[in-house]
Amino acid sequence: MAEVISPAPSQPIAAPDDSGLPVASVILKPRKARPFFGRHPWVLDSAIERVEGQPADGDVVDLLSDKGKFIARGIFNSASRIRVRLYTWEHQDALSAAFWQARLAAAVGLRADLGYAEPAGAARLVFSEADGLSGMIIDRYGSYLVVQITGLAMGVRLPVLVPLLVDLVHPRAILVRSERGLASTEGFQLAEGLLWGQSPDGPVFVEEHGIRYGVDLAEGHKTGFYLDQRENRRVAAGYMRGRRVLDMFCYSGGFSLAASTLGGATEVHGFDTSAKAIALAQANAQLNGVSNVHFEGGDGFATLDRLIYERQRFGAVVLDPPKFARSRKAVSDALMAYHRINRTAVDLLEPGGILVTCSCSGHVSREDFLHMLAGVSQRTGRDIQVLDQRGASADHPVSATCLESEYLKCFICRVV
Repeated sequence: MAEVISPAPSQPIAAPDDSGLPVASVILKPRKARPFFGRHPWVLDSAIERVEGQPADGDVVDLLSDKGKFIARGIFNSASRIRVRLYTWEHQDALSAAFWQARLAAAVGLRADLGYAEPAGAARLVFSEADGLSGMIIDRYGSYLVVQITGLAMGVRLPVLVPLLVDLVHPRAILVRSERGLASTEGFQLAEGLLWGQSPDGPVFVEEHGIRYGVDLAEGHKTGFYLDQRENRRVAAGYMRGRRVLDMFCYSGGFSLAASTLGGATEVHGFDTSAKAIALAQANAQLNGVSNVHFEGGDGFATLDRLIYERQRFGAVVLDPPKFARSRKAVSDALMAYHRINRTAVDLLEPGGILVTCSCSGHVSREDFLHMLAGVSQRTGRDIQVLDQRGASADHPVSATCLESEYLKCFICRVV
């Protein structure tokens, strides 16, 4: 068995106190407490008046109002704009191993209740803030777990969390991935790779709606597969019968294979800029014995322009691009990019064609996205009827007190 790997911080970080009790207090500025009494889990540096005590990064602290009233308990990080991540609003709760065990058990239990515990399947077991575990995502692929760390608070506690996961889920192995830009946003780096158990020799195979997929846990996008689109693939496939389908940014073929095997599409053409993704998509088509799906490498924007030049026409187009906006400042540019690809997709669609268009940019709101589609309709002179507005699958719950956990938008439209 492999030993649990400790994170490699960009600056020395002491191991957190096992007691889970606060070592310092963070005092808010006047009139800054309302969001945190409202249970929002991120305390930004701009809301803080002072820190009483000398907490190290990763230490437990109490959050107090400017009048000294207890609000919540969380974990401190001087290197992050999110200065404190909050985990409990109960004064008696210690952020100890027992606390984390209870949170993990509740999250795993929810997925079982949702019917996402099938041994051969895949599911998100922990969704960061939505499960009260800010800074950590855990995805299960069959008997393997992939932990994605997005915050120092969880990163420095991996030596505590991994044994808890082993006892709770009994995986074959646990691997770790880090969020892009983690070093700059959270002030530490994390060694990616095996945390516990034995790494798979190659792709791990999972089943979704009767379709088998090979998943690259080490180098695939996100944690290996777009689990959030699970139900959207199934629902979108219901609109594909008898249609010629274009699947842009197809990654490993999820929407393509669903359109063919579940939806009865006559033929599907998938494109992705990643050669590794195309190879995996082709292997997935062979794995399922699908012969009417064809995958090809190509830049998304350039490929759409080429298809227009060739006067190609499709009965359905799926757009599932990567995140275009990683900050609020990038929203305007992102909406222009969404407008461009959706306008081209509409030009490629036959009258009455189906447009499945997605955005995983959390900074782009549903209202923003609908306004973008309205602009596409105006510029192309074609009516766009929104038939269904969807989000992530139920194993990606949205926290009502942290709306940032709602990020995925999937619109199924008819283009007249």
